[in-house]
Amino acid sequence: MITISILGSGKVAHHLILEFLEHDDIKLQQVYSRNPNKVKNLVSDNQIISDISELKPADIFIIAVSDDAIEEVSSSIPLKNAFIVHTSGTKPMDSIMNTTRKGVFYMLQTFSIDKEVDFSQIPYCIEANNPTDFLLLEKLALAFSEKVYKISSVQRQSIHLAAVFVNNFTNHLFKLGEDICKENMVPFDILKPLILETANKVQTLSPKEAQTGPAARNDQGTIDRHLEALNDPIKKEIYQLITNSIQNN
Repeated sequence: MITISILGSGKVAHHLILEFLEHDDIKLQQVYSRNPNKVKNLVSDNQIISDISELKPADIFIIAVSDDAIEEVSSSIPLKNAFIVHTSGTKPMDSIMNTTRKGVFYMLQTFSIDKEVDFSQIPYCIEANNPTDFLLLEKLALAFSEKVYKISSVQRQSIHLAAVFVNNFTNHLFKLGEDICKENMVPFDILKPLILETANKVQTLSPKEAQTGPAARNDQGTIDRHLEALNDPIKKEIYQLITNSIQNN
């Protein structure tokens, strides 16, 4: 059995707690949170601590906090020779302080508190600075999924950058599309089958092969009409920039 303590109570910590509780071969020992109320409905009171000095020994300490807080939190862990990992997509492994045993347990997924996540479908990007700890981290990841990858800090940063384009930026484009629908009293639901089909296409085609639309077919008349219909200068600029990018790639 692997004993785990989680430091943090945000979205990633929330989902990790729920998942760990589903596995008999994983023992969730403690959850450290500066605001215990955020996790009190997930675990028993005797598992929650708000004083980091009360941490007990565990096989792995998972820091699931904002990137800027990783160094501070890891520096405060009082246990000697603890194996500490973080869940950040951008911070290097060496941002963990106060131990020679460090690693990364990065889950390549978007997390929202109210949206259930299938952990078996998540790719796990793991890293550790010694082989024994890597095997332990790999064992933990394999308890959830077969999609486990040994990824360096440099590779992970490039993956996170790519993920911002395919996840965060596309979601913002959905929001802009929703704005246009609302302005013209059209239900956004009408676009949802198209959104799903677009995502499904890239499961079997490359994004370049899947590209359609006026920019891909150099339909300048439609492009001009779209630009004329956009009153918001920021939306107009985004439309033009993405159109240019499609035509130049």
